[in-house]
Amino acid sequence: MSQVLPNYQHIRPLAVVRCSTHDDVANALAWSRESGIHITPRGGGHCFAGRSSTTGIVLDLSPMNAVSVHDGLATIGAGATLAEVYAGLDRHGLTLPAGCGPTVGIAGLTLGGGLGLLGRRYGLTSDRLRAAEVVLPDGRTTDCSDDREPDLFWALRGAGGGQFGVVTKLVFEPVQAEPTTRFVLTWPRSRAAEILEKWQEIAPDAPDELSANLKISTREVTLFGAGSPEEFLDLAPATADIATMPYLELKQSFDDLGDLEGQVTSRSHFFRRPIPADALPDEPGQELNFTPMGGAYIRIRPAATAFVHRAERFLVEHASTDAGWVHRTWTGLHEHSSGRVYPNFPDLFLDDPLPAYHGENLQRLQEIKRHYDPAGLLHFPQSL
Repeated sequence: MSQVLPNYQHIRPLAVVRCSTHDDVANALAWSRESGIHITPRGGGHCFAGRSSTTGIVLDLSPMNAVSVHDGLATIGAGATLAEVYAGLDRHGLTLPAGCGPTVGIAGLTLGGGLGLLGRRYGLTSDRLRAAEVVLPDGRTTDCSDDREPDLFWALRGAGGGQFGVVTKLVFEPVQAEPTTRFVLTWPRSRAAEILEKWQEIAPDAPDELSANLKISTREVTLFGAGSPEEFLDLAPATADIATMPYLELKQSFDDLGDLEGQVTSRSHFFRRPIPADALPDEPGQELNFTPMGGAYIRIRPAATAFVHRAERFLVEHASTDAGWVHRTWTGLHEHSSGRVYPNFPDLFLDDPLPAYHGENLQRLQEIKRHYDPAGLLHFPQSL
């Protein structure tokens, strides 16, 4: 069974259907259509908003986790986790620009965009997607790409998680897994405003090869990522761990970087302008996570794929076991944000979620939804 976040452990599905083929998925969808019982797909991972669980039928795609490489393309089952993907591709000297969490599912990550340590160099995970196999709500299985079902393929790259059909297979153009410099620098929490100001100046405009993530926790400030952190060394970190290693080893080294355990509340937003120094929360909470955009992320037009967030400079995630702290700090910073929200960090507290997730691409997405799922078989809170 795939991972369930503590927030949603009380949800008990009526049935869990473990799918090994697209025919298994089609049969389960047929049963849902006939019975009227809610159905939701779950890839290899989880969802912050609980969308991968239901009191109805869960389609567990985790048996569909094969990873193969042929003629320069990687074909990956929609149930594979990132740990399985990285290990499978590394045997061929390849990898994908994607996240660090080993239990994250490749399908959900890709269909919502996909940020990662190689993203500023190679773009979103979805930017490397070249084709997908999809079981549609009416039970038909189709392959989509730029040349076949192009509207569906457009929608899958940034807004495709459980909305237009059940993706069962993904085809990527991977990149070379090269030895890479890994770094972790730390400072006392008292220097948070100073470090954040410098980070905002450097990280979004840095060379593509540098991906520098910033975490401000109750205890300390941590800068971590891939590439050369030379400009940040001028800030005299309290500790500095810098080493060059195989890329798979680098990814695995960040598996347990997060400090939070238990029932965590998370909210996020994108920013196009710097956060003023006096806007940083004075109240120590648990984690503020800053992810740089720029680089290859923003070299694609917002309308080229469903992922519309191509003008952003960085992403901020507020995460804590104290929900009140999350809401206070999010509200305090939101006036400085662009108002946009990363689809892979869904926020059930948003007043108007669809424009926040999809911006000017929303109308086209709604038209595609009506075409491929006119009866609304695939639905969840905040779905199209």
